Amino acid sequence: MHPLTQTANEIKRIFTGIGFGIADGPEIEDDYHNFEALNFPPDHPARDMQDTFFVQSESGKYVLRTHTSGVQIRVMENNKPPVRVIMPGRVYRNEAISARSYCLFHQVEGLYVDKNVSLAELKGTISFFAKELFGGNVKVRFRPSYFPFTEPSAEVDVNCFICGGKGCRVCKYSGWLEIMGCGMVDPNVFKHVGYDENEVTGYAFGMGIERITMLKYGIDDIRLLFENDMRFLNQF
Repeated sequence: MHPLTQTANEIKRIFTGIGFGIADGPEIEDDYHNFEALNFPPDHPARDMQDTFFVQSESGKYVLRTHTSGVQIRVMENNKPPVRVIMPGRVYRNEAISARSYCLFHQVEGLYVDKNVSLAELKGTISFFAKELFGGNVKVRFRPSYFPFTEPSAEVDVNCFICGGKGCRVCKYSGWLEIMGCGMVDPNVFKHVGYDENEVTGYAFGMGIERITMLKYGIDDIRLLFENDMRFLNQF
């Protein structure tokens, strides 16, 4: 199996093992589900963070989805709380291809909405995931960050298992590796899907499968994952 498939299957196994379902959605997404419903209004400066492929059509403006967060909106539009799902899939960014970035990659996002969902539950879930994926000795830290659709928001790091936290080229000599972003769902997102923000709370997280794969196997060039070179793939 391709290393990306192996990593995606392992991530799915961990989260389905603790009660998450799996949801899917379209890769060609409308502006509403990709931006507006996720607290990106038309004039929001956060849209500048997205290097987007826009698709023009007679029926309106569409994009190649920049994240699988649109699936979160679709799931909440069609299901009442509680909701607990992960959303794996392919996403697209208009980026120059290099050793660290590609014009398409794969994401897994997660969403849990119910009454009295807390930040402590988010931290516990992510810590459990990291230990399952990288080993029981891994250390996890949360750094404050910003995302339009979560508040508060955080970036999640694990100690570098390649150098043991001492500092190396892979971790840029910091001793830490960033693995995902996460946060508590912004009340404005609940308003778009018809949830009562006074009745429910929730958390969301998202990670790149390529990044996790590269960290786990010490791969230093993302292009290797798309070139289908059997000399590379046979190692997995």
